[in-house]
Amino acid sequence: MKLATWTLATLAVAAGCVTPAAWTATPPATLPSSSAGPSENDIRRDATVRAVESVMPAVVNISTETVVTSRGSIDELFREFFDPYYREREAESGYSVGSGVIIDEDGHILTNHHVVSRAHRITVKLMDGTEFEAKPLTGAAFTDIALLRIVTPGKRSFSHVKFAADDDLLLGESVIALGNPFGLGGSVSRGILSSKARRPPNKDEPLDIPDWLQIDAAINPGNSGGPLINLKGELIGINVAVSRQGQGIGFAIPIKRISSTLSDMISPEVFGGFWFGARLRPQQTPPRILDVEEGSPAALAGLKAGDMVVNVDSQPVRTTFELVDVLRKAGEKRTIAIGFQLGLEPGSARLRLVREQPYFNADLVRSRLGIQVEQLSAAAAARIGLDLEGGLLIQGIDPGSAAAETDLKRGMFISAIDGQPTLKVGRAAKLLHAKERGKAVQMQLTIPYRRGRFIEVRQGTIDLVVR
Repeated sequence: MKLATWTLATLAVAAGCVTPAAWTATPPATLPSSSAGPSENDIRRDATVRAVESVMPAVVNISTETVVTSRGSIDELFREFFDPYYREREAESGYSVGSGVIIDEDGHILTNHHVVSRAHRITVKLMDGTEFEAKPLTGAAFTDIALLRIVTPGKRSFSHVKFAADDDLLLGESVIALGNPFGLGGSVSRGILSSKARRPPNKDEPLDIPDWLQIDAAINPGNSGGPLINLKGELIGINVAVSRQGQGIGFAIPIKRISSTLSDMISPEVFGGFWFGARLRPQQTPPRILDVEEGSPAALAGLKAGDMVVNVDSQPVRTTFELVDVLRKAGEKRTIAIGFQLGLEPGSARLRLVREQPYFNADLVRSRLGIQVEQLSAAAAARIGLDLEGGLLIQGIDPGSAAAETDLKRGMFISAIDGQPTLKVGRAAKLLHAKERGKAVQMQLTIPYRRGRFIEVRQGTIDLVVR
């Protein structure tokens, strides 16, 4: 018995506990109550915890109801190419789930395009369980980014995430993947940034195309569209996929591509169909101009890259969304006064927008390329089993044109020109309008082939001289 007592006491000393005497004479110390709130000196509240606490209120769950209808304007062409396998599909509905992140106090949400594409109704749930309907504003399948806005009955300010600088990425730095999968609550995983430029391969293509971030933080099911943040709580990417071939390999769209895509999305062209001709940097207060398209209304008004727009018609503008909304409402009905600032130097400009249609239309595309095109909707593509989010359907080739001497055929789809997505006719027409005669453009093509009862889709490019 003495030996057992001595051994226990000795073990207590060896473990760094109290001395044998104290162990036998002093009652155990009272532990602090677990109900006490965490203090600022809590050793557990490290950079990861603080980053999660700051961003998690901006993370949302996204539920979508999808309805596919059978109506369309180009069924005749589909039947010509895909009968007997083409059939009109009855209306159907289904639900998909993903995550998103609020990017400003007005409730604009960033998520993956594939999460909300073809959605009939979108519902978002905040971390506190509050649910709202969300309105889809715009999206780009080319970069898999979509922009939504929360619909509220009155003015409400939302928690939101701050963007990191475009190139502020460190290999090996700790990153955190957040999400709200299935509406069950927050999901957090931590890892390191193992590549600043990776994307998963297409079929047997090697992993060597610079595109996505690669991380070893787990991207759990339902986390697609959620934010990837650094330890400062800044958005550095949007979670998009996990590799099935490797354990613990995930991918995210980098902040540089997000900022670039949003600059294309948040514009009077997208929201109102008016040609402005200047790209704006997202999350910049006041709005800052990134670049100006030559010959555009913005260029004619004297606006330049780096200008900060501070007011329109003497009314201050706070955000890029506010500026675009003011320009959209002004439209082409009147000339507006824009107050801007470059550094400390103030300036002013007179601006009049131009409606993209009817000038920027299919006739302009035909006159410059010799190709007859029609805008394709995602619903129309779905009816023939094509997983496309739109594009320009080639309906014909002008005889004697440069296009007639190439491999272009009726039934192919133009998805991009010179790397710029062309899901709308107006966008393609504007890109071609800015090209000099005799210059070549590169078109990215989606080419469907029928193989028995299946449709195989291939990608290709072709160079064509603008006339």
